[in-house]
Amino acid sequence: MARAIHPIERESYRILRSRIDLSHLPPLSRAVAERVIHAAADLSFGDSLVLDEQALRSGREALRDGAPIYTDARMVAAGITSRTPIVPLDDPRAKADATTTRSAAAMRLATHEAPANAIWVIGNAPTALQALLAHPPKHPALIVGLPVGFVGAAEAKAALAQSPLPHVTNVGERGGSAVAVAAVNALLYFEDEEHA
Repeated sequence: MARAIHPIERESYRILRSRIDLSHLPPLSRAVAERVIHAAADLSFGDSLVLDEQALRSGREALRDGAPIYTDARMVAAGITSRTPIVPLDDPRAKADATTTRSAAAMRLATHEAPANAIWVIGNAPTALQALLAHPPKHPALIVGLPVGFVGAAEAKAALAQSPLPHVTNVGERGGSAVAVAAVNALLYFEDEEHA
Protein backbone atom coordinates (compact mmCIF):
# COMPACT_ATOMS: atom_id res chain seq x y z
CA MET A 1 0.00 0.00 0.00
CA ALA A 2 1.41 3.38 -1.00
CA ARG A 3 2.20 5.84 1.77
CA ALA A 4 0.14 9.03 1.62
CA ILE A 5 2.40 12.08 1.51
CA HIS A 6 0.95 15.10 3.29
CA PRO A 7 1.01 18.42 1.39
CA ILE A 8 3.17 19.98 4.11
CA GLU A 9 5.79 17.26 3.68
CA ARG A 10 5.69 17.71 -0.10
CA GLU A 11 6.19 21.47 0.27
CA SER A 12 9.00 20.93 2.77
CA TYR A 13 10.83 18.75 0.27
CA ARG A 14 10.32 21.37 -2.44
CA ILE A 15 11.92 24.01 -0.21
CA LEU A 16 14.73 21.65 0.78
CA ARG A 17 15.53 20.93 -2.89
CA SER A 18 15.55 24.64 -3.69
CA ARG A 19 18.25 25.13 -1.04
CA ILE A 20 20.50 22.12 -1.64
CA ASP A 21 21.12 20.04 -4.74
CA LEU A 22 21.65 16.37 -3.94
CA SER A 23 20.89 15.10 -7.45
CA HIS A 24 24.50 13.90 -7.79
CA LEU A 25 23.87 11.20 -5.17
CA PRO A 26 22.69 7.69 -6.11
CA PRO A 27 18.97 7.06 -5.39
CA LEU A 28 19.08 5.54 -1.88
CA SER A 29 21.84 7.88 -0.71
CA ARG A 30 19.81 10.84 -1.94
CA ALA A 31 16.64 9.55 -0.25
CA VAL A 32 18.46 9.13 3.07
CA ALA A 33 20.21 12.50 2.83
CA GLU A 34 16.99 14.33 1.99
CA ARG A 35 14.96 12.67 4.73
CA VAL A 36 17.69 13.35 7.34
CA ILE A 37 17.95 17.00 6.27
CA HIS A 38 14.15 17.24 6.31
CA ALA A 39 13.91 15.72 9.81
CA ALA A 40 16.52 18.09 11.26
CA ALA A 41 15.91 21.14 9.04
CA ASP A 42 19.70 21.20 8.90
CA LEU A 43 21.35 21.49 5.48
CA SER A 44 24.78 20.72 6.97
CA PHE A 45 23.90 17.02 6.90
CA GLY A 46 24.27 17.28 3.12
CA ASP A 47 28.01 17.59 3.69
CA SER A 48 28.48 15.56 6.87
CA LEU A 49 26.64 12.31 6.05
CA VAL A 50 28.77 9.28 5.22
CA LEU A 51 26.70 7.28 2.74
CA ASP A 52 27.40 4.01 0.92
CA GLU A 53 24.84 3.03 -1.71
CA GLN A 54 25.64 -0.70 -1.47
CA ALA A 55 25.25 -0.67 2.33
CA LEU A 56 21.94 1.17 1.98
CA ARG A 57 20.78 -1.32 -0.64
CA SER A 58 21.68 -4.19 1.70
CA GLY A 59 19.76 -2.51 4.53
CA ARG A 60 16.72 -1.86 2.37
CA GLU A 61 16.61 -5.46 1.17
CA ALA A 62 16.89 -6.72 4.74
CA LEU A 63 14.07 -4.41 5.83
CA ARG A 64 11.90 -5.62 2.95
CA ASP A 65 12.62 -9.21 4.05
CA GLY A 66 11.45 -8.42 7.60
CA ALA A 67 14.85 -8.21 9.32
CA PRO A 68 14.63 -7.28 13.01
CA ILE A 69 15.51 -3.72 13.93
CA TYR A 70 17.47 -3.09 17.13
CA THR A 71 17.52 0.45 18.54
CA ASP A 72 19.46 2.08 21.33
CA ALA A 73 16.50 4.01 22.75
CA ARG A 74 12.71 3.90 22.97
CA MET A 75 12.61 7.32 21.30
CA VAL A 76 14.28 5.84 18.22
CA ALA A 77 11.93 2.86 18.25
CA ALA A 78 8.89 5.14 18.52
CA GLY A 79 9.80 6.91 15.28
CA ILE A 80 9.91 3.73 13.19
CA THR A 81 6.13 3.45 13.02
CA SER A 82 5.82 0.84 10.26
CA ARG A 83 7.74 -1.77 12.28
CA THR A 84 8.15 -2.85 15.90
CA PRO A 85 11.83 -2.43 16.78
CA ILE A 86 13.56 -4.25 19.61
CA VAL A 87 14.93 -2.01 22.37
CA PRO A 88 17.73 -3.88 24.20
CA LEU A 89 17.64 -1.22 26.92
CA ASP A 90 14.39 -2.86 28.09
CA ASP A 91 16.31 -6.06 28.92
CA PRO A 92 16.49 -6.30 32.73
CA ARG A 93 19.96 -7.84 32.43
CA ALA A 94 21.32 -4.53 31.07
CA LYS A 95 22.88 -2.82 34.04
CA ALA A 96 25.32 0.06 34.31
CA ASP A 97 28.40 -0.28 36.45
CA ALA A 98 31.62 1.60 37.06
CA THR A 99 32.96 0.65 33.64
CA THR A 100 29.93 0.89 31.35
CA THR A 101 26.61 2.65 30.79
CA ARG A 102 23.30 0.85 30.68
CA SER A 103 23.07 1.63 26.94
CA ALA A 104 26.44 -0.01 26.33
CA ALA A 105 25.56 -3.06 28.45
CA ALA A 106 22.25 -3.47 26.60
CA MET A 107 23.90 -3.20 23.20
CA ARG A 108 26.59 -5.71 24.14
CA LEU A 109 23.93 -8.22 25.21
CA ALA A 110 21.94 -7.66 22.03
CA THR A 111 24.88 -8.03 19.65
CA HIS A 112 25.70 -11.43 21.16
CA GLU A 113 22.13 -12.72 20.91
CA ALA A 114 20.69 -11.15 17.75
CA PRO A 115 20.39 -13.08 14.50
CA ALA A 116 22.47 -12.26 11.45
CA ASN A 117 21.19 -9.71 8.93
CA ALA A 118 19.60 -7.41 11.53
CA ILE A 119 19.39 -3.63 11.28
CA TRP A 120 21.03 -1.65 14.10
CA VAL A 121 19.94 1.94 14.78
CA ILE A 122 21.85 4.16 17.20
CA GLY A 123 20.51 7.70 17.52
CA ASN A 124 20.92 8.56 21.15
CA ALA A 125 23.83 6.97 23.01
CA PRO A 126 27.42 7.16 21.74
CA THR A 127 28.28 4.45 24.29
CA ALA A 128 25.82 2.10 22.57
CA LEU A 129 27.64 2.60 19.27
CA GLN A 130 31.00 2.12 20.99
CA ALA A 131 29.77 -1.17 22.48
CA LEU A 132 28.39 -2.31 19.13
CA LEU A 133 31.78 -1.66 17.52
CA ALA A 134 33.66 -3.40 20.33
CA HIS A 135 31.31 -6.40 20.16
CA PRO A 136 30.03 -6.40 16.56
CA PRO A 137 26.83 -8.26 15.71
CA LYS A 138 26.85 -11.25 13.35
CA HIS A 139 26.72 -10.06 9.74
CA PRO A 140 24.62 -6.91 10.24
CA ALA A 141 22.64 -5.80 7.20
CA LEU A 142 23.12 -2.14 8.14
CA ILE A 143 24.23 -0.04 11.10
CA VAL A 144 22.68 3.41 11.30
CA GLY A 145 25.15 5.14 13.60
CA LEU A 146 23.94 8.69 14.19
CA PRO A 147 24.18 9.34 17.95
CA VAL A 148 24.33 12.91 19.18
CA GLY A 149 26.53 14.44 21.84
CA PHE A 150 29.60 16.36 22.90
CA VAL A 151 31.17 13.30 24.58
CA GLY A 152 32.12 10.39 22.39
CA ALA A 153 29.65 10.82 19.52
CA ALA A 154 32.07 12.15 16.90
CA GLU A 155 34.70 9.58 17.86
CA ALA A 156 32.27 6.64 17.78
CA LYS A 157 30.96 7.71 14.38
CA ALA A 158 34.49 8.13 13.01
CA ALA A 159 35.29 4.59 14.19
CA LEU A 160 32.14 3.27 12.48
CA ALA A 161 33.07 5.09 9.26
CA GLN A 162 36.49 3.41 9.33
CA SER A 163 35.07 -0.04 10.04
CA PRO A 164 34.24 -2.66 7.40
CA LEU A 165 30.67 -2.90 8.74
CA PRO A 166 27.86 -1.72 6.41
CA HIS A 167 26.83 1.66 7.74
CA VAL A 168 25.41 5.12 7.40
CA THR A 169 26.80 7.76 9.74
CA ASN A 170 27.99 11.34 9.75
CA VAL A 171 30.99 13.40 10.75
CA GLY A 172 30.78 15.40 13.97
CA GLU A 173 28.63 15.76 17.05
CA ARG A 174 25.27 16.32 15.36
CA GLY A 175 22.83 13.44 15.17
CA GLY A 176 19.99 12.26 17.33
CA SER A 177 16.95 10.05 17.45
CA ALA A 178 14.99 11.93 14.78
CA VAL A 179 17.96 11.84 12.41
CA ALA A 180 18.57 8.10 12.90
CA VAL A 181 14.85 7.38 12.44
CA ALA A 182 14.83 9.48 9.26
CA ALA A 183 17.59 7.35 7.74
CA VAL A 184 15.66 4.14 8.44
CA ASN A 185 12.34 5.56 7.28
CA ALA A 186 13.96 6.73 4.04
CA LEU A 187 14.77 3.08 3.29
CA LEU A 188 11.36 1.83 4.40
CA TYR A 189 9.48 4.44 2.36
CA PHE A 190 11.75 4.51 -0.68
CA GLU A 191 9.46 2.70 -3.15
CA ASP A 192 6.42 4.76 -2.22
CA GLU A 193 8.26 8.02 -2.07
CA GLU A 194 9.90 8.45 -5.45
CA HIS A 195 11.55 11.50 -3.85
CA ALA A 196 8.27 13.05 -2.65
